[in-house]
Amino acid sequence: MKTRILLVEDDERLAELTAEYLRKNDFEVNIEGRGDTAEARILSELPDLVVLDVMLPGKDGFEVCRSVRPHYAGVIVMLTARDEDFDQILGLELGADDYVTKPAQPRLLLARIKALLRRAPTGTAAAHSDSEAELAFGRFRISQATRTAHLGGDIIDLTTAEFDLLWLLAQHAGNILSRDDLLQQLRGIGFDGLDRSIDARISRLRKKLDDDPDNPKRIKTVRGKGYLFSKHDWQ
Repeated sequence: MKTRILLVEDDERLAELTAEYLRKNDFEVNIEGRGDTAEARILSELPDLVVLDVMLPGKDGFEVCRSVRPHYAGVIVMLTARDEDFDQILGLELGADDYVTKPAQPRLLLARIKALLRRAPTGTAAAHSDSEAELAFGRFRISQATRTAHLGGDIIDLTTAEFDLLWLLAQHAGNILSRDDLLQQLRGIGFDGLDRSIDARISRLRKKLDDDPDNPKRIKTVRGKGYLFSKHDWQ
């Protein structure tokens, strides 16, 4: 079966051109032009991936993302205004897996979509992958096989992108990973000095891991170097 994408974009010409490009690359694409109706479609149709514009009639993309994220486990890619750092950070904080700045080059959008889908869980196939590994640090456990993480007896609700970042950090527990290291591993691009996606995702992870944002112990910031996942402090 083809991967199903819901493209939420109110610019009809742009939406059709983007959809046609993705269809030529073997995706099934449906288009939705309004934010207030996109929410119901995402939750009823459960596409594999949603491409979600920020500026939409009826309800903006941020509201849609915030509303569906607790109930939708698929991938969300947001289309944000070029150089609008606030938009990009807010989208990630609301649970988007990635963002692409507009005007989105079709080949770049396609590359991001393919990269995200490679990492997303795909039912039983994910459970029987070659990376059936689990890491444990005190009360914290994370499994690549099931793509789940637990803190004590509670499961941690993670987006695809958050899980990937947390798994990468946990794999290198006790070692500092720079933003460049993390972006190269997760998105195949280097750090340009401006990209805030890693910082925004770290902030969300700290909240979900009950880590003090003012004095984090579990995912530490090493000034001028990067981030360090602690082997300890998981009691």
